Amino acid sequence: MVPLHINLKKALIIIGAFLYSTILFTQTPGLGTWNVLTGRFNYNSKWHGFVELQLRSQQTYDHFNYHEVKGGIGYMITPSLSALVGTGRYVTYQVNDNFKSPFLVSENRIWQQLIYNQNFSGFRIEHRLRAEQRYTSSGYRNRFRYRLSAVIPLNKKTITNKTIFLNTSNEFHFNNENVFYEQNRFYLGGGYNFSNKLSLQMGWIYRSDFFSQNRAQYKNFLQTSLQFTFSKSKSAPIRNIGSVD
Repeated sequence: MVPLHINLKKALIIIGAFLYSTILFTQTPGLGTWNVLTGRFNYNSKWHGFVELQLRSQQTYDHFNYHEVKGGIGYMITPSLSALVGTGRYVTYQVNDNFKSPFLVSENRIWQQLIYNQNFSGFRIEHRLRAEQRYTSSGYRNRFRYRLSAVIPLNKKTITNKTIFLNTSNEFHFNNENVFYEQNRFYLGGGYNFSNKLSLQMGWIYRSDFFSQNRAQYKNFLQTSLQFTFSKSKSAPIRNIGSVD
């Protein structure tokens, strides 16, 4: 019988070769950037709100072609389950310059989501379900999203002040028209929770977009996220660090 560790080593080599060839040969050229600034306000142990700004570029801090501003109100149903309603404005420009007019697509969006957390010894699994109603300049669309993520603290047992953590996630995007499975986002990164008011995350996003006639587009992004949290009272909970949108 072949030892298990040899089989595992071969499997890792095959997976690594596949990922390398995928990134090398099928991605859109250049490393894009995905920049996120989030502010969250905890009103009490049940209610919270947030506002988020995003800028994305097709090259490393150049050829910026996308921005969004969004916000929402959330409610903790149980310690493990939360619901949120949000809305936002999203604009996509041409890819060969910095916000070159005219824009390609503008969008106003409304969404509803549920987040369910499972806590194990040393890490947390998060399930996020989201339904979006998208009013775009090219017509109305629906989209449905599911994200599975894991957050693992490294220097402490849980995410508290001065905690280093790893974070990974994979999100699937579906719609009820044209291409059913339209996008996938894989994220791998880490961060540092300075305090209950400030957290920084950095990581790699591999985004896959799927179109009709078996066409696809792939892109690597460097994501940087800065998150501020404010609370009305000391009894309001510390924000659960997770994958940003």
